[in-house]
Amino acid sequence: MKNLFGELCKDYRFKEGFHNCINCGTCTAVCPAAEFYRYDPRRIVDIVQTRDDDKIEDLLKSETIWYCGECMSCVTRCPRGNGPGLVVMALRDLSIRLGFFTESEKGRQMLPLTHIMTGNILKYGYCVHPETFRWEDHKESGPVWKWHTDHLEKSLARQGANYMGDGPGILRKIPQESLDELKAIFDVTGGTERIHIVEQYSEKKASQMGKSLQEYEKAAFEYCSDKHFNR
Repeated sequence: MKNLFGELCKDYRFKEGFHNCINCGTCTAVCPAAEFYRYDPRRIVDIVQTRDDDKIEDLLKSETIWYCGECMSCVTRCPRGNGPGLVVMALRDLSIRLGFFTESEKGRQMLPLTHIMTGNILKYGYCVHPETFRWEDHKESGPVWKWHTDHLEKSLARQGANYMGDGPGILRKIPQESLDELKAIFDVTGGTERIHIVEQYSEKKASQMGKSLQEYEKAAFEYCSDKHFNR
């Protein structure tokens, strides 16, 4: 696909976030991600402003667009009202639609992220849920979290949660009727289609890498190279 800039212009987030950038670098100076990652939101907007398809395609295949935390600090500081974070959202969306996200290590994390978060939403009604946040997968959370997960029901009860119970309360069981409504929202808004797109491109990339989809997903979830960080 060419005219990638034209595709970006169709995204409402791009329309809101892309105006007349003067390359002052204020967005990079205030960006929390730029402090830790090799990430420069000013440079991203600069590349997009060229309207050069080859440069934009390289950006869509890069690690760079996946470093943004979408905190929108950039929006609060830009003297021209730009929103590099919104531009990044549009770039991410286009990268997924075209399958370019599988070309980067960080982009490939879209598969486990999609499965975990959308899986939690559709099954439990929550983005993050104790049933799927296993200590074994997040050992960096330390011994306190291990104890918490080993004594989950007792710990949550002490905090006043109604864990998987009927009626109101924190972490209550979401009625099936509400979960069905969430599924319908995913179907109508394109969320279900997005899940399938991520899975299809990921499966294709896994095959190219000589991995099963399960091996590919595990590697995407667990592996992080040193090349991403400012050191």
